[in-house]
Amino acid sequence: MNESGNDLHDAVEALLREDRIPHIWCPGCGLGTVLHTFLRALVRSGLDLKKVVVVSGIGCTGRAAGYVKLDSFHTTHGRAIPFATGLKLANPELKVVLFSGDGDLVAIGGNHLIHAARRNMDLTVVCVNNFNYGMTGGQVGPTTPVSGRTSTSPYGNCEFPFNLPHLVAAAGAVYVARWTSLDGRRLEKTIIEALFKKGFSFVEVITPCPTQYGRKNKQPTGLAQMEYYRSMSVIKHGADPSEVGIELGGPITVGKFVDIERPTFAEMQAEILAKAFAPRSGKDPAAAKA
Repeated sequence: MNESGNDLHDAVEALLREDRIPHIWCPGCGLGTVLHTFLRALVRSGLDLKKVVVVSGIGCTGRAAGYVKLDSFHTTHGRAIPFATGLKLANPELKVVLFSGDGDLVAIGGNHLIHAARRNMDLTVVCVNNFNYGMTGGQVGPTTPVSGRTSTSPYGNCEFPFNLPHLVAAAGAVYVARWTSLDGRRLEKTIIEALFKKGFSFVEVITPCPTQYGRKNKQPTGLAQMEYYRSMSVIKHGADPSEVGIELGGPITVGKFVDIERPTFAEMQAEILAKAFAPRSGKDPAAAKA
């Protein structure tokens, strides 16, 4: 799509439900930036927006589904992927996008995540990772770094976190990338690529949560967290996903890690059904054996 800055701004604004603004997100939260970037990517993709569906679960990120003027589903906690899978199977022409948080997709929804990747469902997942359950009080989550302080780990987290790119790549995702909310242009390009990727694509976005996570970990403002991203992000396209885990205070490896081809669930299913209902040869197997 070729557009001027004003045209793009107007197109993005047209995709927002202004009657629900102002939003609920805290000052310094990166979710507004990520949502804006996602909408820019949608506009620039040239996709038929009447066939785009946004699905989210519960949590701060999950509220995004209610702010977009698209067909959208704000589902139950941890069940965004089953809802999205059902939509895609019922109407394969839809472009189904999941826009939800690390707690919803990876904790209570973790089992659905790995099996959707294993099946290579044709879904695009944007997982906003702020390292905690921000909406419900800042509790420790499955991506909280070791020693990370939260409301339920005030002296530091003692559980090893998931390395999300490694998790979904090992499960079978065909497209895996990670950026921070500081990397708006790169993130926009990546989301467009993910939208057009056939199969299970996964984009992790590291995002500030100054109210619940940042202030407990010496990053009390959104700006402090963004400055951390600027100084500590390392771009490594094609990096081994097993080596991009995030440690408290350590570097954040960003980039596109996986971009492969693999048959989708629908393609595998069609192949099996074609074999199952293929015309018989007409020969009697028992007679042939005799």
